[in-house]
Amino acid sequence: MKTVTLNCWEHFRCVAERCRHSCCVGWEIGVDEESLRRYAAVEGEFGRRLRRSIAVGDEGAFFVLQGEEERCPFLNGRGLCDMILTLGEDSLCDICAEHPRYRHCFTHREEVGFGLCCEEAARELLTFPGRLELVALCEDGEPTPPPTDWERQLLEIRERLLETARDRSRSVYARSEALLRCCGAALPEKSGREWRQVLERLERLSGDWDAVLSRLDAAPKGEQSGLAHLSLPLEQLLVGFLYRHLSGAEDPGGLRGRVAFSVLSFRVLYALAAAGEGSVEELCELARLYSGEIEYSDENLPALLALCAT
Repeated sequence: MKTVTLNCWEHFRCVAERCRHSCCVGWEIGVDEESLRRYAAVEGEFGRRLRRSIAVGDEGAFFVLQGEEERCPFLNGRGLCDMILTLGEDSLCDICAEHPRYRHCFTHREEVGFGLCCEEAARELLTFPGRLELVALCEDGEPTPPPTDWERQLLEIRERLLETARDRSRSVYARSEALLRCCGAALPEKSGREWRQVLERLERLSGDWDAVLSRLDAAPKGEQSGLAHLSLPLEQLLVGFLYRHLSGAEDPGGLRGRVAFSVLSFRVLYALAAAGEGSVEELCELARLYSGEIEYSDENLPALLALCAT
């Protein structure tokens, strides 16, 4: 089976101690059963430290986070992982080894991406200087069945929508409007204040997001000429949302809803950028916050998908 990704992430690497928003801080870290068995066999003081740092609840085992910041017990003062330093990268539990990857398996191939809640993944996507394309990461050589009829149709439609998102003959905001028209999708007519109220009713994970959301009240509506210098980062953002979310569509109705959600996600960040300083660095930070609050919430993502499907 072939594994593919967007070319901006072909050589993605964690920046470790240079990360300003470590995924080892403030995130629940579940421990899968296989890793739990391996950790039980680790000898010496580090093995004892491992077992002291794990608790088991109704939903399985997890690392006990420390302090007000809720730091992983193995994140040291230099911002490095003591688990890797002591036992090697292969010692990581599944969630740590995979993050910030997301995956979608089709019959004939696997697609992988890197969530924008990771500042490095967001930076690599938004600052990629060229046209975003799918590239092969690897292929195991095993025979695979052909795609189903729906998978073939979905991927063909998605490629046309990606072409629309990359059409630089019109503004990136106009492309977002064209995406909705292409598949008969629509977004509820709401002011910036009303969208803020929608988002504030969702589960919120960070106080930083609350402060950012307040900008929507004063955000100008529609296309803004003052963001022309962000055309390429905004294009990459729009392509990134389409790539991640359209693959989960199970039928044409679900596809329309996911296109609408991708456009909504783009427009929320567009409006926040228009109400802010309008820099690429700020847009990367806004994308990181949005992804953490929406794309990585088991409650918020389905809620917005449902809203966009109506």
